[in-house]
Amino acid sequence: MSVLVYAEHDGSAILNASLCAVAAARELDADVHLLVCGEGCRNAAEAAAAVEGASRVLLADAPAFSHGLAEPIADLLVELAGPYDAILAAHTTGGKNILPRAAALLDVAPISDIIGIESADTFVRPIYAGNAIATVRTCDAKKVVTVRATAYEAVAESGGAAPIEEVGGGGAGTGGDLSSFVGQELTRSERPELTSASIVISGGRGMQSGDNFHLLETVADRLGAAVGASRAAVDAGFVPNDYQVGQTGKVVAPDLYIAVGISGAIQHLAGMKDSKVIVAINKDEEAPIFQVADYGVVADLFKALPELDEELAKALE
Repeated sequence: MSVLVYAEHDGSAILNASLCAVAAARELDADVHLLVCGEGCRNAAEAAAAVEGASRVLLADAPAFSHGLAEPIADLLVELAGPYDAILAAHTTGGKNILPRAAALLDVAPISDIIGIESADTFVRPIYAGNAIATVRTCDAKKVVTVRATAYEAVAESGGAAPIEEVGGGGAGTGGDLSSFVGQELTRSERPELTSASIVISGGRGMQSGDNFHLLETVADRLGAAVGASRAAVDAGFVPNDYQVGQTGKVVAPDLYIAVGISGAIQHLAGMKDSKVIVAINKDEEAPIFQVADYGVVADLFKALPELDEELAKALE
């Protein structure tokens, strides 16, 4: 059996989510190849070659792939699909954008957001916002699968020595005129990236305004944590959309998750309930968040957060 993993990168290193997808691919007891797409991305391909478990790296280096558009990359995946039994990617924005299109072009049913693999054709995935777990079997000859990164430990970034092969000929990756790159706005922060942080502190509607998020940011900086938010806080305009944790946002599973002023709607729980330790701060003792929290603090967050910051300052001196 052979598996092709679409490896996302930042130009020089493979993203952690894709390393988790490689870990899933290895459970298939397969020959694992990595596909690196982009323009001027040789460094990323060399990083992919060093990834533990990769036996070959396919490098598609062309202007058509420079911005990660779904159309050219899906076309390329279809051209390369021939010898592969399965195509995998992380269940990220990029993976969710590209793989369903590739599946449609291959006339197979995509299997999304898996959290486990039982066999080469049987996968485990959450449904109903994580309230039920489904085991699904596909009869398609080629499996097109996205992997929930938080369900797998990332493989090591070093230790491998896979050969690199340049691909992308035969007209693949053109994508026609269906889409074109217009521009992008990047959010830069010195804090850890939300989906890979070991500690996350999130605020909800109880924060009352975006100006009050500085209380979270102060604690986050003490702990080296990422800052997140509930959909209610994002919809209210308190913080940008990329802060959102939940079913329609980012799925996180840090070692420590601190939920502040978050009631615990089912959609939010779907994005963070796999966290190893959950701490909830909410003045409503009946809030659903306390049902999943390991530690609960019934208190006014505007008093609790400054006190927490003060105690952390003492402890970290």
